[in-house]
Amino acid sequence: MPLPMGNQLLLAIDDQALPFRKNVGLYLSKPTVRPEPVLKPSDFESQAPDNLAAHFYGTVLHDAGKFRMWYYACHWGKNPDWSVSLAQQLAKPNADPLFQGPLCYAESNDGITWTKPALGQVLFKGSRQNNALELPHSVVSGAIVIKDDDDPDPACRYKMTYQFFPNFTQPVIGDYGTQPSVALAVSPDGLKWTVIGIPFVNQFVEPSSFLKHGGQYVIHYQAAGNMGGYFAEGGTPSGRTGVARVTTDFARWPDLLAESFALAEPEDRTLRGLSGAYDQVHLGVGAASFGNVCVGLYGLWHNAEFHKKFDQISCDFGLLVSNDGVRFREPVKGHRFLRREESLATAVPGHQFNTILCQANGILNVGDETRIYHGRWRNANGRGGEDLLKYYSGEVALATLPRDRWGAFGLDPDAQSGSITSSAIELPRQDVQISVNAEGTQSMRLELLDEQFHPIPEFSGVNAGVLEGSGGLDCAVTWRNGALAAIHGQRVRIQLQLARQGGKSPQLFAINLRSK
Repeated sequence: MPLPMGNQLLLAIDDQALPFRKNVGLYLSKPTVRPEPVLKPSDFESQAPDNLAAHFYGTVLHDAGKFRMWYYACHWGKNPDWSVSLAQQLAKPNADPLFQGPLCYAESNDGITWTKPALGQVLFKGSRQNNALELPHSVVSGAIVIKDDDDPDPACRYKMTYQFFPNFTQPVIGDYGTQPSVALAVSPDGLKWTVIGIPFVNQFVEPSSFLKHGGQYVIHYQAAGNMGGYFAEGGTPSGRTGVARVTTDFARWPDLLAESFALAEPEDRTLRGLSGAYDQVHLGVGAASFGNVCVGLYGLWHNAEFHKKFDQISCDFGLLVSNDGVRFREPVKGHRFLRREESLATAVPGHQFNTILCQANGILNVGDETRIYHGRWRNANGRGGEDLLKYYSGEVALATLPRDRWGAFGLDPDAQSGSITSSAIELPRQDVQISVNAEGTQSMRLELLDEQFHPIPEFSGVNAGVLEGSGGLDCAVTWRNGALAAIHGQRVRIQLQLARQGGKSPQLFAINLRSK
């Protein structure tokens, strides 16, 4: 099946776009992590909505030259200024004074130094000088936002899914049900939001990402046999599993789910389930769309006995890729793309707490850089009220890669030459430029084959594409016979030949096709 027409990004980690190889292996990249958080909770004494945690179950967009962030806060002590309906949602079965929510907003010129503007929307502990967003729910998480430039209605240009928690002891005012679920909201500016629906009343939905891909809106989240109605083989309980909901109309969602990514359940069925002490998929998939391909992360949740040893839980990141935006796969099975030791939550002198890394809508390309915003949750849960107050925290962190360099094809250790061949691609009918994101391009040669793997004489052999220079993010391919006009609209395969020079292998990270 040919890949879609138009601009295309063929990543080395995408084994559907680049499935064929000889004497070549995949070498995954290691991101650079900024040790300091880019966004921290406000000072505890400030009585701000995020005076305990700034959790990145959220979003970063690069929007009109400015970085914009939506996240969810945690604060200590109930807000006495909630309305009757909002206060009703705060009833808790225990006396824990840690409160989850509201959703908050921050912005930045560089994506490193952030400000929390006073929005004036929410009266919180006597003041409106805060960055909280007004919504019809007080206990919330998961501020998952996209900017939908294709929507003709300016009032719906920004779209958000977020999780709300109704009263756990009785139904709240309004048709919210009794299960934590997801609400849909729209906005003209990303600041003033209107809730337009609750599509899955009484069904657990905790969103990890929300994207538009291939004309479909997709909500990713986690589910399990006793959380979200998702069961393992044979009807046995499952651990946390990545699932997805899909629609073509943001306001209307079919009541159907798909498995997006799962880890193996224990062979011993008696060990399965949410509380089982084995690795599970936390939150589901946190992904971004890059046109014809999606790249995502999942939380590799190292589970303990959930109710007895929660503070022993930690979480790493695994890397995922998808072509339809729904079903994801690991480029290298079991590989930990980012370990929590490499992005630790801010330490507490004299104490040791586990870090839980959290993914959401945090992957974006800006200039020559791929940015991976993510959450660092300092896991002080289960330590008792005093420790919870002193040490519980959530902060926003940043890891980076050179643009689209998630992993590279390189020659096998004992190989002097090799090749990579793409799936069949239908070239646009207008002129197209092929470029590569690579190092060592002086020892690469690019050829075009027909769908049956036969070389196209005008673009192979002595007429193969030439790559000038030694490498870079956008190394243009030039052809001896000029542009590709002679084969516009045809289905072709791209084949890249690699040769070792001076004992060093070239590296291919991606191939780009762009219509001129």
